[in-house]
Amino acid sequence: MKIATWNVNSLRARADRVEEWLRRSDVDVLAIQETKCKDENFPWELFENNGYEVAHFGFSQWNGVAIASRVGLDDVERTFAGQPEFAKPGKTPEQEARAIAATCNGVRIWSLYVPNGRALEDPHMPYKLAWLDVLKDQATGWLAENPASEIALMGDWNIAPQDDDVWDIDYFISEGLTHVSAPERAAFHAFEEAGFADVVRPLHPGPGVYTYWDYTQLRFPKKEGMRIDFVMASPALASRVVAAEIDREERKGKGASDHAPVIVELG
Repeated sequence: MKIATWNVNSLRARADRVEEWLRRSDVDVLAIQETKCKDENFPWELFENNGYEVAHFGFSQWNGVAIASRVGLDDVERTFAGQPEFAKPGKTPEQEARAIAATCNGVRIWSLYVPNGRALEDPHMPYKLAWLDVLKDQATGWLAENPASEIALMGDWNIAPQDDDVWDIDYFISEGLTHVSAPERAAFHAFEEAGFADVVRPLHPGPGVYTYWDYTQLRFPKKEGMRIDFVMASPALASRVVAAEIDREERKGKGASDHAPVIVELG
């Protein structure tokens, strides 16, 4: 079985590319982030015409997550228990469409779009850290309840947990940028301490192995990227991994997302 995660950065804008990629990659399950649409304008037929069931969670032109599967789509869950809401200044806290789960051929797939953080002093940063902390507590509980469970926490984590995961760590630190701060990295490593493993890195170690390249300043042709998209697997699922790929080719050409798909093959 092949599972993948991809931040498509607007599903409707990239529908043709997503459909062609599904046919070419032959994945069984795709976790999608940044669909940027509501249920009523989600391109359901794109997936259904290609043999996939799909579950979507989206409120507006921001965020949005989905799971497409051709091996079953059971027990769909939108948000995880206790998922923090974001409160804009002077506004009522609101839930954002950042997490959706489904069981696909026995594997519990979570499509996750972790909050960006925006800036180290921005209100989004404590929201991001709280969001990850609650998710970590939930994931720890899932493993404690059933250590043999096969769980994949997949998506855009908006964290580069190692120095090799950005094109120039000195630049990031000198500019005071997010994604590489100690609190963000600690939040990521807490999942490893809970038993989850990045199953792609052992097969594709850095430096220079990225999943995201900003559209600005020719970051992609300059090979100035970041590794922020991950498949974090429970021990039982990690033991099944036989291959992995970061499809850098999908970042090329007109209309590409700024993220590349990450694919994991299970035995």
